[in-house]
Amino acid sequence: MDSSQVIEETHIKEERKFVFKDRSFSHYRNVSNKKKIWKSLKQIISQERNLPWAKDVIHYSSIVAPPLFKPAKKYSDISGLPAKYMDPQTKLYYSMVEEFSTVRSLPSDIITGYLTLRGEHNPIG
Repeated sequence: MDSSQVIEETHIKEERKFVFKDRSFSHYRNVSNKKKIWKSLKQIISQERNLPWAKDVIHYSSIVAPPLFKPAKKYSDISGLPAKYMDPQTKLYYSMVEEFSTVRSLPSDIITGYLTLRGEHNPIG
């Protein structure tokens, strides 16, 4: 390598200094001659959970949410496409005629696996 190439590479590297942090930023701030420490999001959320909330208040951290009025979308167990049909014998969802023939040809242990993944019980056995 030539010395001029080395100088050019170091010059390029020096130009690419990205500053993402404000150098004057501090995690502490003075409030009436006392240092106040900034809190992380995790600390703020845990502090809000410990506040005395009323029983009927619904907020973002409550587990109990109002029921959904929209029906759940159904997807094909074979292809994952939106399913319009359900096989009454195996209770598997399918979206096309080709999938119906595949659903009917599946052994019972595979059908049980699909239903278990979906969280339903096995109507066959």
